[in-house]
Amino acid sequence: METAIRTERLLLRKIVATDIDKVYEGLSHPLVIKHYGVNYKTLEETEAQMEWYAEKEEKQTGRFWAVCIADSGEFIGTGGLYLWSKLHEKAEAGFWLLPEYWGIGYMTEAMNAIVAFGFDQMGLHRIEGFVESDNLLCKRAMDKLDFTLEGTMHECEVKNGKRISLDIYAKIKPSN
Repeated sequence: METAIRTERLLLRKIVATDIDKVYEGLSHPLVIKHYGVNYKTLEETEAQMEWYAEKEEKQTGRFWAVCIADSGEFIGTGGLYLWSKLHEKAEAGFWLLPEYWGIGYMTEAMNAIVAFGFDQMGLHRIEGFVESDNLLCKRAMDKLDFTLEGTMHECEVKNGKRISLDIYAKIKPSN
């Protein structure tokens, strides 16, 4: 499978070991981790995330990309697909961006390309997204990506000692 994806403004490339500083910056930033499933307090702890990214590709259980500005190569976040079930032809979408790049349309642009890759290269029929119910920015992004809200799992997880609800979104591969 082709690793790099180019869009109008972005380059989505393989995540490499030297990206660890930016991954740590994102996954320790209070605004990013407020609604994200993992966070790290040290650069050393972030190594677990780097291994997780590499494992997805190695074991073919998903694919994540470094989201970079095409012109400069500047790393601004990650996006990808994981929990890939070849049997059920589905995977879950995940992404984060450094806050200074929010509201510019970068994640919509990146995720449109990732969704297309999932349908065209990974053979997916369904892509899912689980979004914390109070994460209004992400819910708006899912709408822009034409994902359908399928329902809410009420108080289904505990995060930071509080019960949270998750909204379930999905996008089905369009028929030709």
